[in-house]
Amino acid sequence: MSTPVNPAQLATALALDETKVTPGLLGFVVFAALGIATWFLLKSMNARFKKIDFTEQPDPKDD
Repeated sequence: MSTPVNPAQLATALALDETKVTPGLLGFVVFAALGIATWFLLKSMNARFKKIDFTEQPDPKDD
């Protein structure tokens, strides 16, 4: 037979578990910085693509 589990004790035990590894604030900041850098890179790439003026020349072999 199993013993009943008290949710309050379980939550307290999980919250205060010193062996539990989490990314924490530093992990969030690094992840957010990577996301912002990616957004700026994509914005720059789109601006550069819009500046390209490309007209395709007909293939001389098709004549």
